[in-house]
Amino acid sequence: MTRTRKIAIGIVGALALIVLVFVVVIATFDWNRAKPMINERASAAIGRPFAINGDLSVEWGREPAEGGWRAWVPWPHVVANDISVGNAPWAKAPHFATLKRGEFSLAPLPLLRQRVVIRKIQLTEPAADLERLADGRANWVFTLPESGEPSPWVLDINEIGFDKGRVGYVDEVLKADLTVLVDPLGKPVPFADVAGAAFVPQDGQAPAPRDYVFGWKVDGKFKGLTTQGEGKVGGMLAMQDPKQPFPVQADVAIGGTKASVTGTLTDPANLGALDLRLKLAGASMAQLYPLTGVTLPDTPPYSTDGHLVAKLKNPGGAVFDYKDFNGKVGNSDLHGDITFALGAPRPKLTGKLLSKQLRMVDLGPLIGVPADGTKAAPADKAKDAPAKPKGGKVLPTQAFRTDRWRDMDADVELDAGRIVHDSKLPLSDLSVHVVLQDGKLTLDPFRFGIAGGTIGGTIKLDGAREVMDGRVDLRARRLRLKQLFPATDAMQKTLGELNGDMAVSGTGNSVAALLGTATGDVKMLVNDGVISRSLMEIAGLNVANYVVSKLFGDDEVNINCGAADLVMKNGQMTPRVFVFDTENALISITGSADFKNEKIDMDITPDSKGFRIFSLRSPLYVRGTFGDPDVGVHVGPLAARGAGMVALGVLLTPAAGLLALIAPSTNDENACVPLLEQMRKPPTAPAPKGK
Repeated sequence: MTRTRKIAIGIVGALALIVLVFVVVIATFDWNRAKPMINERASAAIGRPFAINGDLSVEWGREPAEGGWRAWVPWPHVVANDISVGNAPWAKAPHFATLKRGEFSLAPLPLLRQRVVIRKIQLTEPAADLERLADGRANWVFTLPESGEPSPWVLDINEIGFDKGRVGYVDEVLKADLTVLVDPLGKPVPFADVAGAAFVPQDGQAPAPRDYVFGWKVDGKFKGLTTQGEGKVGGMLAMQDPKQPFPVQADVAIGGTKASVTGTLTDPANLGALDLRLKLAGASMAQLYPLTGVTLPDTPPYSTDGHLVAKLKNPGGAVFDYKDFNGKVGNSDLHGDITFALGAPRPKLTGKLLSKQLRMVDLGPLIGVPADGTKAAPADKAKDAPAKPKGGKVLPTQAFRTDRWRDMDADVELDAGRIVHDSKLPLSDLSVHVVLQDGKLTLDPFRFGIAGGTIGGTIKLDGAREVMDGRVDLRARRLRLKQLFPATDAMQKTLGELNGDMAVSGTGNSVAALLGTATGDVKMLVNDGVISRSLMEIAGLNVANYVVSKLFGDDEVNINCGAADLVMKNGQMTPRVFVFDTENALISITGSADFKNEKIDMDITPDSKGFRIFSLRSPLYVRGTFGDPDVGVHVGPLAARGAGMVALGVLLTPAAGLLALIAPSTNDENACVPLLEQMRKPPTAPAPKGK
């Protein structure tokens, strides 16, 4: 053996001995002696006090699952007891997190690149207190004290297992103060037993969700509302595998809103996606705004049940699809699909909704009318809402929440097969397309069927302004009188129709305020009908009931034509033409209706025809407020004013405009044509006396 070979063998032997001694030392080393150094280094790395207060042990072993040469590199299996992580200096809780016991296997080579790679970590009795201040500072954001920059160390965990634990969450931004407790269920519950087979992948490509292992409870406040809930979660949280669904189930009540979810969370480390069966119920959909940021209208109590699929990492912003949901709003049903997409410059809500039966009383809160069984909304105290008159406000005064309109956009279509107003009024086939863009709300088209005819048009409300602008253009065509009054036998013999147009605009943040400033035109024609005291009682028109009884007694009287051409200016409505041509008399209505102060001042003047007996010669009056009108008979007839002279002496333009409302009718001749043609002619001068 040469000298060189002896030297080489000696060196190799010495190195082998050193490695053997190192392995023996590492394997038998009391790691508790290293705790001060580990605590110091860890504290410096995270910028917070870190301490392993209990026993620390390390066992070395290979990780065959790594594959290749890495499978031969021994990994330390670390067991640490009684661990604590200090809190931010401004936080209230003494510790950010505590842990009774932690077990994990650590990849040694990535440590050279400041990466902590852990394939699986098991936490025993973890506890954390999360806090965020109103200025946005959060104690879960770790920074280095010297530079203020985030820590250069990167934590890479594949899966986290846990058992009984506690999480406290105090957030001044969200007005939250919650405590979550987690406990083992005792026996795993299969996912399909809770969520149903529909949520279990059937193609065999995606991994099946894991079993529910833990139960949890939450108590406290969220958004300042009392919050309570409970549910179940899985036992192993996959942090790196985006295909491994994590099971979740929850029943939570926040204020007056109740939510129930069952399904999976995918890629929980990055909040990648949600696939949930979602049930919601509450006193009003508007209460969802502070919880979700979705602008929804005031409604009666509601409930929904549907399939929520969320893509939280969509490049343009998170997208939430609520599919195939079935719901109720009051006693109205609602079905369809909606999508809520987070994006710039505003989130957007889109969808198509269907309803088999829609009750008008359930739509009342949309315009400020309280639902059944609820108290009236408080009056708008803004300057555009007039003071409450003696008779009480009749027009809805609740302000539209236009500030919320500017928080999101919307494009939603609604179709309803049947509309229930009361037990007798036939409404059907509602179709409305709602577009909300930059605070501007448009209903176009807005259309529904009624009494064999249709009412449709457009409604535009500009909520982008401090005081809203509004415009309404509606058309009523071929409303059959016998269907409008199905309970009136005499009306069933008529072939009459009602046609009308309304085009008005105004400013204000409530229906009352808009009408109180409205300017525009309202036109209406009614031909070949019947009027009677009993008919007015059926319609619930108390004032008209009194007027009809004074004019005609209890008899039914045929109406040849009713014509109204009303002009509105700054909330003041006055008639250009307002006449009823009956078999006994020509009735003229003059005066005004003030929608700003809800006051009415009108005269109803009859003019008897020919030699027919018509006892009432003095005009009637209607005075007072909309809520408390006063009706009576003038002491004496108005001087030199007959209804016929007033009606037939009108200008050409109003009569010509009303003629345009005459639609093709089922009868041969429309009874309004002769009247309107006569109104178009200039009044005939009286014949000289003695001729």
